[in-house]
Amino acid sequence: MKTLENINNLSDEDLVKAIVKDNNTLLFEILYDRYARLVYNKCLGFAKDEDEAQDLTQDIFLKLFVKLGSFKEKSKFSTWLYAFTYNHCVNYVTRDTAKKLEKQSVDYKDIENLSEDDNDYSFLDMKVDKLKVALELISPDEKMILLLKYQDFLSIKEIESVLEIGESAVKMRIKRAKDKLITVYNDNILNNGK
Repeated sequence: MKTLENINNLSDEDLVKAIVKDNNTLLFEILYDRYARLVYNKCLGFAKDEDEAQDLTQDIFLKLFVKLGSFKEKSKFSTWLYAFTYNHCVNYVTRDTAKKLEKQSVDYKDIENLSEDDNDYSFLDMKVDKLKVALELISPDEKMILLLKYQDFLSIKEIESVLEIGESAVKMRIKRAKDKLITVYNDNILNNGK
């Protein structure tokens, strides 16, 4: 029989396997304790207030318990959970307009000569407080990919894995999101003197 100390020392991946094997809610509480604050902080970036962020966090963990079996260890559990959280928040924010959104197609001609660091100087030079305002003015999908890359420091390969899209598509989405953020920042934040 495993002791609580042994269980607490399990890796996230081993803990997930144990939870899925027996549908064990007590073990799930350990996973919840490890990640609740992190998930809440991610939700806070999409929510209107702390209560809404708390509700989103609870929704994510309820959904997570049901979907835990779909974790296939293609990435670290924490990486998968980031994407799971962001996807839930994006869906929450855009649920009323989801029918209106069309999937962006990737023009592979635009990817030629595209480097991962293209345009990073102007992107990284933005003032943090004004950047937060600008992030609220771009689409949730654009915000999500930028947060995965620059807040959670996921590699292109990790983003490919969690979003289940190819490397070129990841690079193009990051480039487009950065370009949009820079434009919004320059047009709406700097020019309006906010």
